[in-house]
Amino acid sequence: MKDFEYFEPATLDEAVALLDRHQGTASLLAGGTDLLVQIKEHVRHPEHVINIKKIPGMDDLSFDPHTGLCIGALATTRALETSPVVRKHYASLCSAVTHFASIQVRNRATVIGNVCRASPSADTLPPLIADNAALQIYGGAGLRTMPLEDFFRGPGKTALGPDEIVTHLLVPPPRPHTGKVYIKHGRRIEMELATVGVAVTLSMEGDACRDVRIALAAVAPTPLRARAAEDLLRGARVDAGRIAAAAHAAKEAARPISDVRGSDAYRRQMVAVLTRRALEQAWKEAQ
Repeated sequence: MKDFEYFEPATLDEAVALLDRHQGTASLLAGGTDLLVQIKEHVRHPEHVINIKKIPGMDDLSFDPHTGLCIGALATTRALETSPVVRKHYASLCSAVTHFASIQVRNRATVIGNVCRASPSADTLPPLIADNAALQIYGGAGLRTMPLEDFFRGPGKTALGPDEIVTHLLVPPPRPHTGKVYIKHGRRIEMELATVGVAVTLSMEGDACRDVRIALAAVAPTPLRARAAEDLLRGARVDAGRIAAAAHAAKEAARPISDVRGSDAYRRQMVAVLTRRALEQAWKEAQ
């Protein structure tokens, strides 16, 4: 392991100043489940490591019925998995973190760390995007907020500036008559990256779809909204035929590659299958 300089800032401003001073050579440490492994395996060679665990307020995990769910940068996937509020109001996100790596990793890995890793197959991203989550980002220019779906620029690449830190995730409260589903498909469910992931958040008003968001994982360089599929459902009466059409539209939106977990053709077909299943389940729950 290459030597690095270690810092423990006590405030956000101190952490931001360190990032600004060591641009390009510093890495943030929260859960450490990615960073420490990559350092040991010589994948990353930071000259400076900035531990943010001493900064107050970064471990927030709270819910307000008017503003929704607030997830701090130090909140672990295990904290969400065991939260009664997350289980009740954010079922798709709860499902994603439950099938996230091993129990040992879930006790250390942070949700925002998984977001900032920007892996196209990350489990937490589709349900968060389907739930219209936003990020709070703090840097030298102050605080800004951006939709999560706009955060990703490519595999491992985000819109974060060199002196910026994601401090919180904000997830709106669920509407009445809403179903939320995340389906992960892989060679196995546990301890495996998704071959395809589909998240659906569907709100009903009578027999019609009031709103719907469909997010796909592992089928493009970044998490992907299936907007054409959403447009087929939004404002329309939901039935099996319309769900099938939306599933086909989601399949057409996918831009997967072939790798050891599956071919591009297989992934496209599974997008259609999983989108149909997720929509059917969300429709049933919303009713």
